[in-house]
Amino acid sequence: MSLDALTTTLVHRPDTDTQWWRTAVIYQVYPRSFADASGDGVGDLPGVTAHLEHLVELGVDAVWLSPFYRSPQADAGYDVADYRDVDPLFGTLADADALVARAHELGLRVIVDLVPNHTSDEHVWFQAALAAAPGSPERARYHFRDGRGEHGELPPNNWGSIFGGPAWTRTTDADGSPGQWYLHLFDSKQPDLDWDNPEVRAEFEDVLRFWLDRGVDGFRVDVAHGMVKAPGLPDWDGHVAMIDGADDTEQVNGSGNQGPMFDQDGVHDIYRAWRRVLDEYDGERAMVAEAWVEPLSRLARYVRPDEMHQAFNFAFLAAGWDAAALRRVIAASFAANDAVGAPTTWVMSNHDVVRHASRLGLSDPTHRPNGIGHGDEQPDAALGLHRARAATLLMLGLPGSAYVYQGEELGLPDHTSLDDDLRQDPAFFRTGGVERGRDGCRVPLPWVGDAPGFGFSPTGATWLPQPADWADLAVDRQRGREGSTYELYRAALRLRRAEGLGPGGLEWLDAPGGRDVVAFRNGDVDVVANLGDEDVPLPRDAHALLASGPLTDGTLPAGTTVWLRTP
Repeated sequence: MSLDALTTTLVHRPDTDTQWWRTAVIYQVYPRSFADASGDGVGDLPGVTAHLEHLVELGVDAVWLSPFYRSPQADAGYDVADYRDVDPLFGTLADADALVARAHELGLRVIVDLVPNHTSDEHVWFQAALAAAPGSPERARYHFRDGRGEHGELPPNNWGSIFGGPAWTRTTDADGSPGQWYLHLFDSKQPDLDWDNPEVRAEFEDVLRFWLDRGVDGFRVDVAHGMVKAPGLPDWDGHVAMIDGADDTEQVNGSGNQGPMFDQDGVHDIYRAWRRVLDEYDGERAMVAEAWVEPLSRLARYVRPDEMHQAFNFAFLAAGWDAAALRRVIAASFAANDAVGAPTTWVMSNHDVVRHASRLGLSDPTHRPNGIGHGDEQPDAALGLHRARAATLLMLGLPGSAYVYQGEELGLPDHTSLDDDLRQDPAFFRTGGVERGRDGCRVPLPWVGDAPGFGFSPTGATWLPQPADWADLAVDRQRGREGSTYELYRAALRLRRAEGLGPGGLEWLDAPGGRDVVAFRNGDVDVVANLGDEDVPLPRDAHALLASGPLTDGTLPAGTTVWLRTP
């Protein structure tokens, strides 16, 4: 039977625009955990440069670098002290220039992280603010407020930090007496900037130009939905979290941060101004929004024609192992983004969430814990990897752009048994260990299975320990091994390009298996993902181009995705 007879609904028409960012597969490098050239156990920019050929061999189009700026590293570099310099932990500006130049030689574009919601408390601006008086121009760059209560002993409002605890910290005046409070939606060492201040806006436009002049191809914008706060900073009784979601099962996003500190309309004025800056430069420079907002129609506002170019589709990540939820998210994503002429940008894992090879091995594969550690449910590693391969092949078969987090091409799980005394994520400490935090998904990569530190560092040092069973997941153990996750990714990316799946269209297929199957046609390729517990039949005349696992007797086993061509 051909699937032609089962084609039902046109969801998305092929994309005729040719800008690179509409269809690119972009690889996220978390520099401290990618590769260490210096031997100190922390990854660095020369280590990235030395391994760029790995990305070319893998078949991606671009690399996104998490922050490498000068920073006290209170939040792994997302607390920036100087936006125009490289932290010595990672190298020098010359190393950054060399990385960009080598990437371009290899045909890779480079996106760098920009952290505009907050600075480090060691930034020169914040240090000047602490030394200045209330009401001063220096304090006007941040959110300083008098406290409530008879003696100002209470925070200015009831907002909580995403990392746990209050979102306000009280300062101490020069004479030792308690002073004003300052806002920090994250750690107390990450004070929020006041984006109503023209000086703040001018500063970041200059920062954009600094890196564009050095040749970067774009920016990933951290907390893109959080820079503008509601006037008056009103109290709010809701809950803030790194990954928040609605309880409504019909909610197609399920990843929204709401409240007066998020997704305010004023952020769009900022991005229109930034877009004008990028458009001054040749070479199709691009921006991608990290915006945890809902519904998807709100997210699409960030990628209107005069704003950003991409926005991470966290709704897809949040859907988990649920065929009905995935179908809703995919359809709603295309509807929202097509309405504004933007591509949909898919993602399964990143440096802020438990890797999908672990999430999908939980007893509830739709659950999104904020870290996994001792005493928590431990994922079924084999089941998680089996499902992760299927989920990835589903994602890479979708039209649009896609992001790959370093190590997922190896099938890496989280380090789910990491000792708590080794953790460094501020979320772990600010919640008293209630949230395990993100260290488990940030463990250094294994390059060589039989080398100390799995080849991450020439000395064998690693800033976080690697699980012993990662030896078999190392790059050298998987390269050239038929059926390995690494070779599955290579084959998928090669076919994705050859078959034109990135700019393709999408039609739903009412395939056998019913509600537990996600099936669609993209160009000449049929993508069928079986998320159920039973095998489902495949068309007798179909030719399998690629599968996430073995096919048996004309059937698609449980937890498997296949790319097919049918006559």
